[in-house]
Amino acid sequence: MSRRFAPPISCLTAFEAVARLGAVTEAAYELDLTQSAVSRQIQKLEALVGTSLFHRDRKRLTLTEPGARYAEEVRIALSQITNATIALQANPDGGALNLAILPSFGTHWLAPRLPGFMQDHPGITLNMSTRTAPFAFPGSGFHGAIHFGQQDWPGAGVVKLWDEVALAVAAPELLSQDTADLPRLALETRPDAWAQWAAAQGEAPRGKPAMVVDQFATMLRAAQAGLGVALMPDYLVDQALSQGSLVRLPGTKPVSTGAYYLVWPEAGGDYPALAAFREWLLLQCAQRL
Repeated sequence: MSRRFAPPISCLTAFEAVARLGAVTEAAYELDLTQSAVSRQIQKLEALVGTSLFHRDRKRLTLTEPGARYAEEVRIALSQITNATIALQANPDGGALNLAILPSFGTHWLAPRLPGFMQDHPGITLNMSTRTAPFAFPGSGFHGAIHFGQQDWPGAGVVKLWDEVALAVAAPELLSQDTADLPRLALETRPDAWAQWAAAQGEAPRGKPAMVVDQFATMLRAAQAGLGVALMPDYLVDQALSQGSLVRLPGTKPVSTGAYYLVWPEAGGDYPALAAFREWLLLQCAQRL
C-alpha cells in the first residue's frame, strides 16, 4: 500500500482531538502541546487532503461535512492502533483474539472446550463478549463472531459450523395435560422458531407464545419450573433430559431453525490468531457431528 497519501499520526491525533472537543485550546491541553502546534498540525493536514476540515468562528471550530466524515474514519483508525498497541503490550509473544459470542453457545458449548485451545496456543490472548445480533465489524474491535441464523452477514467471511437441532421439551408433570394446550416459551431473537417447528410437525401455527425471554438459560429454567414448553437446542438440554427434569414432547420431531457460523471481517481472514482459532473450532465441530 502506498504511503504517499498517509498523513502523519501527529496530524491525525490533533485533528481527532479538535474534532471531538471543538476547540484548539482543549485539544492542546489534552495532547500536552501548545495551541500553535495543534493549529499547525491541522493546517498541515488540510493542505495534504486539499480541503477545509473546519468552519472557523472565532475560537470555536465546527466540522465541515467532509471533515465530519473524515473524523469518524480517523477515530476508528486511531482506536484500532490503540487497541493493537495494548494487545501487544499485554502479550508481546502472541496476539489478541477479540471474539463476539452468543451467550448460551459460549457458556455451554465453547467455554468447556477452550482449555484445549489455550493449551495448544499459549501465545494467544482470547477476549470474548456477548452479542446476540449482527453488527458492523469496522470500529467494533472484534476479529470474529459466532453467528446463528443464515449465511447472511454483510461484509464478512463465513464458515458454517453446524445446523442446530431444536427439541420441544417440558417438565414431566406438564405431560399429564393435553400437550396441544400447553403454553409456549419463546426466545426473542428467534421469533419464527415455533412456526418452523409446527411446519415440521405438519401442524398449523399456533397463536402468540405465553412467555418471551432473551436467553436460552432463562427459558431452560422456566421450562424446568413447569411454565410451558420450550424449543431448545439439543446440546443445551442433554443433561436436563438425562436427569429427568425435562422430557421431550411425545411424538414430535426435532427441527432445524438455523445454523451456527463463524464470521470475520472480509479483510481480516488471515489474521494469525483468528486463523488458528478457526482451524481449531472446525476440528471441534467435526468431532461433534
